Amino acid sequence: MTSVIERLQSRAAGFSVEFFPPRDAADEAVLWRSIRELEPLDPAYVSITYGAGGSSRQGTIRSIARVATETTLVPMAHLTAVNHSVAELRHVIGSYAAVGVRNILALRGDPPGDPYGEWVPHPHGLRYAEELVTLVRSLGDFCVGVSAFPYGHPRSPDLATDTAHLVRKFAAGADFAIAQLFFEAEDFLRLRDRVCAAGCDKPIIPGIMPLTTPRTLAKTIELSAAEPPRWLVDRLRPLSDDPKSFRAAGLDVVTELCERLLAEGVPVLHFYTFNRSKATRELVNRLGLVRVGA
Repeated sequence: MTSVIERLQSRAAGFSVEFFPPRDAADEAVLWRSIRELEPLDPAYVSITYGAGGSSRQGTIRSIARVATETTLVPMAHLTAVNHSVAELRHVIGSYAAVGVRNILALRGDPPGDPYGEWVPHPHGLRYAEELVTLVRSLGDFCVGVSAFPYGHPRSPDLATDTAHLVRKFAAGADFAIAQLFFEAEDFLRLRDRVCAAGCDKPIIPGIMPLTTPRTLAKTIELSAAEPPRWLVDRLRPLSDDPKSFRAAGLDVVTELCERLLAEGVPVLHFYTFNRSKATRELVNRLGLVRVGA
């Protein structure tokens, strides 16, 4: 099984995609149509998310197993420590290994129902993401990713503390990080510079949300935990009642962002898809990230 870090080290600038487990048969059909539409474009890897508290655990395992066995794609499964004992985490990691998945994104996770509520560890579980990284690495030959926060994690008192937490995750055995959503290229580049200044050269991948609707803009604001810049609000919000114009302007904004990131040498752009492929395919083609013959 190819690892994510091998893909990052062996290719020119490319892209990866993230999906979530389907809730029902109709959702599953949509997911698999999107996977099949993106597969010929050769993404560096495909990740499947993990519901709060493991609520979609079986769906994640089932979906990632299909990616591993029925496609040519490199699969990566998410895993969180929320509401799980160490024994349960070992079981999930073993389940991933059993279906041929050797790439895991290790996340502490947010409290179910309120991402900014009090985080209470399982009495027999783990408290920090770095502990989850250590556990995954102790159980086999896994490639492990972690999260990074351009504006700092909401619970970090300052950027220096947040950077130190990220570096500790790398020291625990993480191979790469995926950055949470952000608005301007400089926000990501400053994160990368902070980690480099701390003596760490592990790859950090920017997370990108195609801005196709007011909902995706609102989701970007929510997940970034930061206020959007005035220029972005002024450019997009007047178009909220014009879906076609909003989509066109939103994809232009994201294209400009991605072009700057690629010029700064990022190895891969990680696209959040909402289980749809059209916007990602458009962006990948605009940016020239489709390999010749794909």
